[in-house]
Amino acid sequence: MEDYNKIVESLGVRYIKSRNMKVVKPVTIDNFYDVENTIIVVNNGDIYFGEDQEKVGEGDMLFIPGGKSLQISFGSPTAPVIANDEFISNKKKYLANATDAEVNDFDVDGFSQVMFEAKVFDSVNFFASLNITPFAIRKASKIADLIRLIIEEDNSTKVGKSRVIKVNTDYLVTEVIRYILDNRLFVELLVTNSTYFKDPRLIDIFNYIKENLGGDLSNKVLARVANVSEDYVGQYFKMLTGINPQDYIEYQRMEAAVDLLRTTKKSIRDIGHEVGYKDTAYFCRRFKMMFGIPAGKMRRRETLINV
Repeated sequence: MEDYNKIVESLGVRYIKSRNMKVVKPVTIDNFYDVENTIIVVNNGDIYFGEDQEKVGEGDMLFIPGGKSLQISFGSPTAPVIANDEFISNKKKYLANATDAEVNDFDVDGFSQVMFEAKVFDSVNFFASLNITPFAIRKASKIADLIRLIIEEDNSTKVGKSRVIKVNTDYLVTEVIRYILDNRLFVELLVTNSTYFKDPRLIDIFNYIKENLGGDLSNKVLARVANVSEDYVGQYFKMLTGINPQDYIEYQRMEAAVDLLRTTKKSIRDIGHEVGYKDTAYFCRRFKMMFGIPAGKMRRRETLINV
């Protein structure tokens, strides 16, 4: 348990966005995806997820780790199935923001969501790195209350609302981790994939990658950072993380590209260059292969289910 305390203490949590949503028309999205972690509490109605269409009913929650695609149904498990790309192009047909009058009314038919980032040592996506899959959170009123409190604060004009949101997002992430541990979820994944958080050489590599996404991140460079041989660094990285370093680097570059697409007006060419892709066409191909949508559509898609 002490090891988990150290990991939680090392987490950097950043609030991204929250909102109340209404289901306009039931829909099933075949490959729902986003880079941020998302937690959804069902206020009224139902959500279904996964190949088995597991039901998440009123008061329960669905946690979707960043970088994990899934099939998800809003409103009905038999709703028409569409691809994520089609959903993004036509999302207003299916989901809508709560109106001003409904924004803090959690009895409105629909759900509430909070999106956040959680990184270990400000470098590694915590939930994605553990390879945790989307899962339901049941009978956890404290987590549901935190989600609603964050949304109420975000919609308020009160003094210090940003601070309150930050504190409660930290609290929310801690409660999610406690829920996982208390219910002994993903036990083998936690044991296997959390070991690398203790290795200082690997943390040095993570930090170097983060600070040099647009530069040379070859195995030769990473070997020098970790003070191991070039022939060994790939094996060393994969042994501790389960993936090879170049796959990890590409994910970090693409995650940074998504953030730039959503928060800046830089051209796709400039963003590709900034995150380490000299060839814009290759960057665009890899981006669509990873996220299932073109970079331009991701720019218009401000949040997971923005409308």
